[in-house]
Amino acid sequence: MKSLLTTALASGILAATASFAMAGEIAVIVKTTNSNFWQNVNLGAEAAIAGHPDHTMSFNGPASESAIADQVALVENAINRGVSAIVLAPSDPEALAPVVQRAFEAGIPVAIIDSGLAEGSEAYYQAFLSTDNCAAGEMAAQMMIDNAGTTGNIAVMSYVAGVGSEIGRVGCFVDYIGANSELEIVGPFYSQSQMATALNQTTDVLAANELVGIFGANEPTAIGMGRALEQAGMAGQITAIGFDGNGDLQDMVRSGTLLATAVQGSFQMGELGVNAVASILAGDEVESFIDTGVIMVTSENIDTPEAQNVLY
Repeated sequence: MKSLLTTALASGILAATASFAMAGEIAVIVKTTNSNFWQNVNLGAEAAIAGHPDHTMSFNGPASESAIADQVALVENAINRGVSAIVLAPSDPEALAPVVQRAFEAGIPVAIIDSGLAEGSEAYYQAFLSTDNCAAGEMAAQMMIDNAGTTGNIAVMSYVAGVGSEIGRVGCFVDYIGANSELEIVGPFYSQSQMATALNQTTDVLAANELVGIFGANEPTAIGMGRALEQAGMAGQITAIGFDGNGDLQDMVRSGTLLATAVQGSFQMGELGVNAVASILAGDEVESFIDTGVIMVTSENIDTPEAQNVLY
């Protein structure tokens, strides 16, 4: 795979590197700027760009993760203004694939972070940096089984159907539960990464079902889920596991509303993503896949250096 990527890169950006290798804008485009998770990606990108003084960095994203057309437009704008490289967290694997192909054809290297692109698009980007979302979903599922038991109903509160990270994270959670327990899945329910939607959905699910556990699969969804548990007076009464690690979720872990939250290396996505494209522009090889890691944060380990390094 690496040799194919290197060959494609050599032919696709040879002309561009002559003018851009020593200077130019690295455009970091995420799923939305209205999330602490993505702002932490920005902090990582800013930390990285400080080590590459010949480059500048821009950070952008649409108002919401479901505003897919707006994200496509942001990538198109970056291509049109001739950026040197792009670090992209695609909101939709199919919709963003053509514009990433256009970036490749324009001689602009791309590092994909967090969520993958459609199968068959691998030739058009040079690195993929992500949590192993399937492994993270399985970790959450095993913790659910260990604490909720092997029978009963568990609800799955997801975010945007079909996004690469959601397919791995939620799909592997559900598959692992099915293969290793007799727990019954209620859902998944899709919040569109809107906290208020997740809160309302969880409130309805709690009223309609007798649950032993519940899983909130990204930051706004897990926050809405936790608040619904608190408002229903059910905090700590069922096994609740979240995903991501902002201040609200940390408070919920400390209070016992959440048993745990799975925290990705969001800072590392920004930092390593910018470093990857800077290396490509300098003519260096990079790994085609870079695992940015995940940690299950509980009340027992939340104050350890390992957890504090990924919480935000």
